[in-house]
Amino acid sequence: MSRSIGHDLTPALVALLSQRDLAALLGQAIPVVTVDGRGQPHPMLASYLELRATGPRSIRVVVGASSRTAENLEARGAATLLLVDASRTVYVKCRATGAGGRWGPLVRFDLAVEDVLEDTPAAWEAGLRITGGIAYAPPPALDSPPARAVLDLLDLD
Repeated sequence: MSRSIGHDLTPALVALLSQRDLAALLGQAIPVVTVDGRGQPHPMLASYLELRATGPRSIRVVVGASSRTAENLEARGAATLLLVDASRTVYVKCRATGAGGRWGPLVRFDLAVEDVLEDTPAAWEAGLRITGGIAYAPPPALDSPPARAVLDLLDLD
């Protein structure tokens, strides 16, 4: 059952999404859900490379400029990030406040955090737990040109 824990990312979530420990988080995926033109959820898998919290109320995300996710963020603005792993299940509901930069095939969106929900087991789920999140391999080298492009775009002000 999920419950709102506020309109701001907690300090632990800001730290998780800050990229301060990016190398350790590579290989873990984050589902990002937007809303398409028919009002249906549209999922995308992102990585910690493509997301950066810049404070408790703001997250930057880099996506493909011609992707449906970019189209959905531009047109409707709603996004939900699912942070699911063995230590947490958190849903971060956001609103895109506009595109913040473009580099070739990539575009950055600035997301304003609107609600943070924590999912905890119901009484009948006692003893059940998530054992891991979505993982991918091999993780990219942080000094590779594609990774540098994403990181540079996240840095743009």
